[in-house]
Amino acid sequence: MSLIKKNTDYAIRVLCYMAERTDAVVSAAELANELDISWSLTRKILQELSHEGYVKSYRGKGGGFTLEMPAHHISVLELINTFQGFIQFNKCRTNGATCSNIAYCELRNRVSHIEQQVIAELKPLTIASLLTHSPAALNQTAGG
Repeated sequence: MSLIKKNTDYAIRVLCYMAERTDAVVSAAELANELDISWSLTRKILQELSHEGYVKSYRGKGGGFTLEMPAHHISVLELINTFQGFIQFNKCRTNGATCSNIAYCELRNRVSHIEQQVIAELKPLTIASLLTHSPAALNQTAGG
């Protein structure tokens, strides 16, 4: 099980790269090349980031992408929620229905507590905090 999946990891890498170049418009080709991500996957990630308002796209010659919001406003937890859904280690489902034992299940109770701890640890992380704490964040985020 991965807490941070590939697309989320790549989105974090893309945003870290762009955050270090706030004065430049960055192309999808540059991102793909510098971060060693396929061009098609880079485009897909950029489309989602643009759709969610994290980046702004510019068309035409010299076009590319810039951050739409400051790096200290981009939450890693929100990126996880955007790219892979809310953190949930156990869905408590059986044959498509919610488990009838959920209300008093001790395992679910403990797993829920762990989920809340993970969320609490991730909540203060932003793209800017990754750059501040780890200059190598471009090449080694949580999933990479």
